[in-house]
Amino acid sequence: MNILEVRDLTVRFGQRGGGQLTAVDGLSLTLREGHTLALVGESGSGKSTVVKALSRLLRPDAGELLLHGEPVRGGRSALRAYRRAVQVVFQDPFASLNPMHTVDHHLRRPLLLSPDRPRGTAAVTGAVHDLLRSVNLDPPADFAAKHPHELSGGQRQRVAIARALAPAPQVLLADEPVSMLDVSIRLEILNLLDRLKRERDLALLYVTHDLATARHFAGEIMVMYRGEVVEHGRSDDVILRPAHPYTRLLASAAPDPGRSRAELAEARSARLAVRAAEQRVATVAGGCRFRNRCAFAMDVCHTRPPNLPAAPGHTARCWLFDESATARPA
Repeated sequence: MNILEVRDLTVRFGQRGGGQLTAVDGLSLTLREGHTLALVGESGSGKSTVVKALSRLLRPDAGELLLHGEPVRGGRSALRAYRRAVQVVFQDPFASLNPMHTVDHHLRRPLLLSPDRPRGTAAVTGAVHDLLRSVNLDPPADFAAKHPHELSGGQRQRVAIARALAPAPQVLLADEPVSMLDVSIRLEILNLLDRLKRERDLALLYVTHDLATARHFAGEIMVMYRGEVVEHGRSDDVILRPAHPYTRLLASAAPDPGRSRAELAEARSARLAVRAAEQRVATVAGGCRFRNRCAFAMDVCHTRPPNLPAAPGHTARCWLFDESATARPA
């Protein structure tokens, strides 16, 4: 079942000296119950801006959000209900928790603000302990009494996840939830999110720059580059058979001990070709945004932007897969 639908989302920021930067350009996606969608891209591609727009931390310039098929309106009560339904787990668990307050305070407040809040002090305390147990922080009474600085990075992120679960959301936006954690505990946090998604039938958006975790953690992947989606499909299709040159570049940079020498040499050649292509003249408006980093750029890539096919399945925003692009490689 579709929980949250995003149609043609656009976010722009003003720049010094005038002009605007389009951080997200016409993005559309669907988050479904019990399903994980990974949004992948390098720094600056617009991933975190998407999270801020979906959580209504910033107002998009264009586009539409639909929760359970109903458009999200701007009224105060409607916005409150939307924010209860769509919660965020931020990248930095220390910055997202107030160091002056205990874990109990962080979890108790969203419970008290919920329209279905537990009645009575004992019931609220029990709900706080249940949240802590759900993220594997046991004994809960000990963790509830601690402040964020008394916890490890992984424990702080578990508290942040518990806080996001307190309003009983239907959508969870996980913005690089393990990138600031030790490598040894990243898998534990990802497995925790996956378990909670299945137990609570959550629709999960997993934002990351790591293709390896995206493949194993999400059933569907969208790849972003400079504000737009350049490839979309099932995880295995996107990772094992990348179509867009940008996705191939990301895949070649990902460590894989199982690759042969020939595959490693091919990946290195691809990166060298991209590095040489980056020395070309800076991109100007009117063509493919990736063309000056692309080893396969054609004449048409410099004059017309490619479209992302609307057909279901594995799609890529690239002229290499459009029969109308008959120009020879540049």
